[in-house]
Amino acid sequence: HHSPVRPHSASTTPATAPYGTWTSPFSAELVAAGSVRFGTPRIDEGRVFWLEDRPREKGRVVLTEYESGSLRDVTPEGFSIRTRVHEYGGGAYLVSDGVVYFSNWSDQRLYRQNLGGDPVPITPEPPSTGSWRYADGIVVPDGIVCVRERHEDDEVVNELVYVADGTPTIAVGGHDFFAAPRLSPDGSTLAWLCWNHPNMPWDGCELWTADYLGGGSLGPHRRIAGGTSESIIQPEWGPDGALYWLSDRSGYWNLYRDHQPVAPMDADCAGPAWTFGGRYFGFLADGIVLTINEDGFERLVVVDSDGNQSAVNIPAGSHRGNVVTDGDHAIVVVSGWPSERGAVRKVDTTTGSVETLQSAGNLDATYVSQPQPITFPSDEGPSHAFFYPPHNPDFAAEEDELPPLIVFSHGGPTSAAQPSLDPQIQYFTSRGLAVVDVNYGGSSGYGRRYRQRLSGTWGIVDVLDCIGAARSLAARGLVDGSRLAIRGGSAGGFTTLAALTFHDVFQVGASYFGVGDLEALARDTHKFESRYLDRLIGPYPEAADLYRQRSPINFVDRLSCPIILFQGLEDEVVPPSQALAMVAALEARGISHAYVPFAGEQHGFRQAESIARALTEELSFYGRVLGFTPNP
Repeated sequence: HHSPVRPHSASTTPATAPYGTWTSPFSAELVAAGSVRFGTPRIDEGRVFWLEDRPREKGRVVLTEYESGSLRDVTPEGFSIRTRVHEYGGGAYLVSDGVVYFSNWSDQRLYRQNLGGDPVPITPEPPSTGSWRYADGIVVPDGIVCVRERHEDDEVVNELVYVADGTPTIAVGGHDFFAAPRLSPDGSTLAWLCWNHPNMPWDGCELWTADYLGGGSLGPHRRIAGGTSESIIQPEWGPDGALYWLSDRSGYWNLYRDHQPVAPMDADCAGPAWTFGGRYFGFLADGIVLTINEDGFERLVVVDSDGNQSAVNIPAGSHRGNVVTDGDHAIVVVSGWPSERGAVRKVDTTTGSVETLQSAGNLDATYVSQPQPITFPSDEGPSHAFFYPPHNPDFAAEEDELPPLIVFSHGGPTSAAQPSLDPQIQYFTSRGLAVVDVNYGGSSGYGRRYRQRLSGTWGIVDVLDCIGAARSLAARGLVDGSRLAIRGGSAGGFTTLAALTFHDVFQVGASYFGVGDLEALARDTHKFESRYLDRLIGPYPEAADLYRQRSPINFVDRLSCPIILFQGLEDEVVPPSQALAMVAALEARGISHAYVPFAGEQHGFRQAESIARALTEELSFYGRVLGFTPNP
């Protein structure tokens, strides 16, 4: 429960109260209850499908079907559609001619399910449970072609396989990673992406094709595009039989048709492939729907055959690779903005009418702080962030008080802060704290050069940009420069720990399962990211000295401000030993800190009560250090 809030009307005068103490309708429980998350929309025979991630069913992922006004769950109890390929998954189902093929979370086998029927496994039991994983499949005339990841002994092997009934056969192997097998409309040619260590797919990958001979066998392979310094995303065959793809060869991810730019622009039309199956463009009867990211805000346009662009009017928000089309409609999954938590929308691209097929509910818009894009100087040129001023119509602070600021450093570190509704940000801003969500150098959405600012400089550029954002807001008189906090999870937790250890700018910090020891990360992490740090820091073990110099764990004696650490006890990515080592060092130095472990949580908290408790403790810890007493 939370204390009653006066209903706000234009005539009420806001009560005066210090920043950080305002009463908010957004309780920690409300924020954490999280709503259903939507993703991976697909269209089949006029029916629309998407995945729903349901926190109240312990994060079970269910396929939902929408047909002429009615919704139904396709996935029966006991199944959850999620793949562990690359650990981050994506591309976990496909639907074709009324048949669904999906990867099931508990055993990682592929299942076939006729709509309305029971799922039947079509891949054999692997040597050990979950050791053969599948993703990003397509239907071919006689079966499926998809990515398979085999975990055997000390080796992890990725390949493209052909699956009918029985043992899958290998269609393409010989590279470290594969993605996006796609068959031409006439069934004659297969296209796919592949790349090798130490590249991540956003550093560089290759696009190949081969004649498809049936049964998973291919003719000679042809390299079409790509390389170690060109990133290609979403190869797709057009209805015209041409091959389209997104490439950043110009410095921005733009759309190409057989090497010819379709709509050249200095803006990214895609994002990094952390997961499989992202769709950033789709074909219409007379044009192409395309995502454009400008200043961190995403919009959709229709590009006609002459290259002219016209806007698709859809309520704003981030769709991050969740756009599919069927002739004259686009289905878009939007992460919420300005006050809706998320939605699945159907857009008629000829009439412009928008229909909401499913919504995750709203927060009360009168209490929502809107993102303001800001830029601030850095050594590399302008850097970017979203500023959220404190906002609550029921309260105002004294005229001479400036709000404390919380700097959010996102994980990734190649992902991006998005201006979509984040209930955690609103939890703070509605209580009278300012938030800045920083797209430090290395973040996606601002072109290839911006993304590469982090090459060799992780732990330096990201930290300086978080400091730069805070200092620029303080210099503009928007926040109190003597009450600065920084927080982040995972890679953002590393940035947080590095900022607090190597700089004396912030008064307090919160690390959620943050990386304290980079060497341990380089030694222990999974295949997809196992050479990621070669680019971000340097090759390991040759550059071991650099890894030690940048690891906060080795310099805890420099950490002098209070910090709170949150840690899942089953975290395989950043094990609890990293947090415990920090805690031991803080205790030895007598520095004020708190350590909050969560049983049963992994890397990223999924249980509502864990998220609520962490938020409540984080806020009260800030209050103790920065001098305010939060209301519950």
